Amino acid sequence: MPTLDLSDPAVYRSLFEASPNSYVLLDRGLTILGCNDAYLKVTGRTREQIVGRNIFDAFPGGDNEAQLRASFERVLRTRRMDAIAVIPYAIARTTPEGTWLEERFWSATHTPLPNSQGNVGLILQHTVDVTELHRLKEAVALGDGGDIPSGPREQVESDLLRRAQAVQKANLTLDAELERLHRLFTQAPGFIAVISGRDHVFELANDAYYRLVGRRDILGKTVREALPDVEGQGFYELLDQVHSSGQAFVGRDMRLLVQPDPDTAAIELYVDFVYQPVLKPDGTVSGIFVQGHDVTDRKRAQDELMRYQTDLEALVRERTLALEKSETERVQAEAALRQSQRLEAIGKLTGGVAHDFNNLLQVIGSNLDLLQYEYLGDPAATARRLDSAMGAVQRGARLASQLLAFARRQPLEPRPVSLGRLVRGMDDLLRRALGDGIEVETVIAGGLWSMLADPNQVENVILNLAINARDAMDGTGRLTLEAGNAMLDDLYALQHPEVRAGQYVMLAVSDTGCGMSPDVMERAFEPFFTTKPEGKGTGMGLAMVHGFVKQSGGHVKLYSEVGHGTTVRIYLPRSHQAAEEPAPELRGGPVVGGTETVLVVEDDSQVRAATVEILAGLGYRVLQAADAQSALAVIRSGVPVDLLFTDVVMPGPLRSPELARQARETLPDLAVLFTSGYTENAIVHGGRLDPGVQLLSKPYRREDLARRIRHLLANQRQRQAARPVPLTPAIARPGRAEEPSQGLRVLLVEDDGIIQASTTDMLEALGHSVTAVSDADAAMSALDGGRIDVLFTDIGLPGRSGLELAREALEGYPGLRVIVASGYGGAVRDGPGEAGLDAVFLPKPYTRNGIRKAFQSLPKPA
Repeated sequence: MPTLDLSDPAVYRSLFEASPNSYVLLDRGLTILGCNDAYLKVTGRTREQIVGRNIFDAFPGGDNEAQLRASFERVLRTRRMDAIAVIPYAIARTTPEGTWLEERFWSATHTPLPNSQGNVGLILQHTVDVTELHRLKEAVALGDGGDIPSGPREQVESDLLRRAQAVQKANLTLDAELERLHRLFTQAPGFIAVISGRDHVFELANDAYYRLVGRRDILGKTVREALPDVEGQGFYELLDQVHSSGQAFVGRDMRLLVQPDPDTAAIELYVDFVYQPVLKPDGTVSGIFVQGHDVTDRKRAQDELMRYQTDLEALVRERTLALEKSETERVQAEAALRQSQRLEAIGKLTGGVAHDFNNLLQVIGSNLDLLQYEYLGDPAATARRLDSAMGAVQRGARLASQLLAFARRQPLEPRPVSLGRLVRGMDDLLRRALGDGIEVETVIAGGLWSMLADPNQVENVILNLAINARDAMDGTGRLTLEAGNAMLDDLYALQHPEVRAGQYVMLAVSDTGCGMSPDVMERAFEPFFTTKPEGKGTGMGLAMVHGFVKQSGGHVKLYSEVGHGTTVRIYLPRSHQAAEEPAPELRGGPVVGGTETVLVVEDDSQVRAATVEILAGLGYRVLQAADAQSALAVIRSGVPVDLLFTDVVMPGPLRSPELARQARETLPDLAVLFTSGYTENAIVHGGRLDPGVQLLSKPYRREDLARRIRHLLANQRQRQAARPVPLTPAIARPGRAEEPSQGLRVLLVEDDGIIQASTTDMLEALGHSVTAVSDADAAMSALDGGRIDVLFTDIGLPGRSGLELAREALEGYPGLRVIVASGYGGAVRDGPGEAGLDAVFLPKPYTRNGIRKAFQSLPKPA
């Protein structure tokens, strides 16, 4: 059940205002401090008209003023309640006809409200309108003369008795309400005081106020007289400011030095308070209402907490400085440790490289020495020694490639790859490499995404991991290859700072071998670290895997337990493009050369001499230069050059990429082939070859060099043939069709704009209608959109290759006939041979006559 909050001053005002009895509150000077609505209703006045005015100014008394004053004086003198039974006072009434005075009679009760010293602080007047009662009394008196019958006289007397009882009951109620209001005011927990005038004279104060300032005589005195110990603390000035401005002041945590007991020293208190001005109807200030709370305990607790906080902050700063000093020492120690570890790692790496290359050089040197002195007349022995020396060269090339992979410096050619297709395609190779004692299990998840990676390097990774697993299983056990989709979320990336959150394609290689101890796992990716016996491994396999995966933007995780096997999980970035078909190995057929001019730019004289000899042996005219500036001078001399074959890393101020750019400004049709054992980021950025760059990595074989040069020169001749040639009048006579129309609809797929335009012209001159696109996706869309008789496609297309496009087109459109243009010469043949296609292969550069023959070789439509 809710209870009344006696500590809330608003309660008093609510009780005062809600009373049906009319009340008015006066100070000792008879100034009206307030009244309730009932009082305003019976007197016909407003608060603005009477509050703040002397009661005799607000209600001029005339002849009856002395009677009213006498009653007030008795209350102030005797400190006891006084009553006036009946006093006449006319009330002004306003009607539409005008204002007139209505004679009314009143019964007034004046109740003193004592202050804490027992003096009268305020006077509460309870006024009752007894006009009707008075008039009934007069009517009764007139009835004694005989004009009023007895019956009505009895009725009038009864009514008078009821009215008298009602007045008595109202007075009792008033006394009870006054007593309740006095108790609430006195017992309020917050201190309250009422002061009046410019001198701030105390008129009223409750017990809480006396507890604050001490039990001293303050009523009727000014603030300066009553509280001299507050002098100089600013409170007098605040009261003056509120009185002069009429604006309230609210103080928070205000310090107060007060002397409650004259015999003791002043005490320090803190108070929250409000100085609220009491306004007269004209807006001037008649007094100030003071209300507040002693918050000394709260303030001291806050100060104590602040001291603790300050001390704590000082301790934290001191500790932070100590930690920073310790952290600096730790960082310096770690830097020294890292430097020591770096030097140790470099030492191990250098030793490992020297060891393996010395072995390779020993093999090469021994075989060459034997050839020089013992086997000059034995062709079979010579061949064996040469094969052994070439094998050592290949091992050295693999070691160099692994070193570049570990250093994340190998040139990669990433493209969309199907990991599932790649793994399945390696099945035979893995079984041959692992032997019959290893059971190979392949698990490919459904809906496998494409990944963005260099497929050749992925194959090397799988082969390296498989061979490591074979050795760990000692030739007997089970190898499991798993491929699936993976999502590395933000939490995983947070736990592994080198990982970028996103979608990946996961490759897991698991074995049932001996497993690794934690110490071995910690060093597993170090170069030349191996647990295999001497001569059984280089220690570069996992180092190469780690370097390649990181260079590809992926992540590698190693799981192992001694006696339970090892799992290596590799995460490579997902590609949103369709996976490309693996390009065919274009190594069939004999190696051919040519008669074009090749400029060889190589700073190593022995390498340059060997390269010049190989190219000259292939029939090429060979020019040579030791640096890029010399090569540029040769090109600008006017000597015809068809192909520039240059090392990437060259001495001098002119770099190889700049050489190629300036050379093509002089010779726009110049073909360029770079070669290098280490690119130094000249043509490789972000681990990828720059667009349009052709690179042949060192060491290379004679066959590899011959095929790459032949391919580039064939494309160069095709572009030259593709340029439009002005027709002479003898060739282009009006009205004459050069070729009879054969009416075939041809879909031409060529990404080189010049070759595409010239081939379109030649096909149209042969009477065919041509639709030209530049990639496989656009070609499939064109096939889906209309009937095509012949698909004429280049092999080298962006995204999917021309061979992949041809296979897909033949599967979807069995009656389609296909011509494949190739810059690889005879390496790709007609029919379902190496390329696995029922197609006509047209070598570049081709002419209109070559195109005509290719169309004549097409099978007849069914």
